[in-house]
Amino acid sequence: MKKLLISIAVIIAIFAVAAYALFSSPFNINEKTYIYVDKDDNIDSVRVKIENAGRASNMLGFTITSWIKGFNTPRTGRFAITPGDNLFNLTRHIANGMQEPIKLTVPEVRTVDAMMAKLGKVLMIDSADIAQVINDSIFMDSLGYKKETLPCLFIPNTYEVYWNISPEILIKKLHKEKERFWNEERRAKAKANNYTIEEVVTLASIVESETSYNPEKSTIAGLYINRLKIGMPLQSDPTIIFALQDFTIRRVTHEQLKFESPYNTYINTGLPPGPIRIPSIRGIDAVLNYDHNDYLYMCAKEDFSGSHNFTNNYNEHMQNARRYQKALNARGIMK
Repeated sequence: MKKLLISIAVIIAIFAVAAYALFSSPFNINEKTYIYVDKDDNIDSVRVKIENAGRASNMLGFTITSWIKGFNTPRTGRFAITPGDNLFNLTRHIANGMQEPIKLTVPEVRTVDAMMAKLGKVLMIDSADIAQVINDSIFMDSLGYKKETLPCLFIPNTYEVYWNISPEILIKKLHKEKERFWNEERRAKAKANNYTIEEVVTLASIVESETSYNPEKSTIAGLYINRLKIGMPLQSDPTIIFALQDFTIRRVTHEQLKFESPYNTYINTGLPPGPIRIPSIRGIDAVLNYDHNDYLYMCAKEDFSGSHNFTNNYNEHMQNARRYQKALNARGIMK
């Protein structure tokens, strides 16, 4: 009888220790933190990540829960550890893939390659994974994109996605958000001016390459639309820089203006084949709500403030241009 009682006491003690390990919180944190489980992790590395991120006093509950659930191969994802959480719940979440989404910010960048690099830094997939999908012409064609119009896919904003999202699902998600952005009102404004979505984004990309000064964006959009209406070349220096793919250029030379490219808006009329950067929402809306002015010419102000002198008079424009060129020379900016 004594041995039986001792055995029962031992069993009760074991269960008590196990219950304490499972359902009490071993974490020493004051705010929510996260662990990121990637495809290279195993059960041991996940244990270390939990212990370090949560500053856990013990990990017995993780061992017990892993054994109960047969948890040998971790599910990838971003998992939250909250103050007061226990290892039973946390381990169960990881085993079942019950992760929390991240806030993914799609930035305003110059090229699609730069976009892929940015996204690859904040997601489990890397830029090469995304590039492989983007370069799949059949897949991208099914969504309505070709190489030249691919920048139209990206609407700079913040979205909720899972950290371990696949490249295909990511692209489909971004396409869905792009379609949501182009609501009935925006589509109607584009149609009223006889522009497609791709043409609006292309013009917005030129406008934003010309200025970062928001108050002038709708003015510049109006100027370019005036040129398009009369068949005048856009003559935008940023399109030359894009054609040359040399983004270190600060001053376009006369020789560079002769560069043969469909993106050269000095020798070609109309819009180029696609956007020359990924424009912001503000830039797109500046085109859709362009200023109805009579300007045909603009030149950056010689004070390098980022603003421009506008006119519809060519002689006045040349005076503005000479002042700006003189200011460039004074600063030694020759290319």
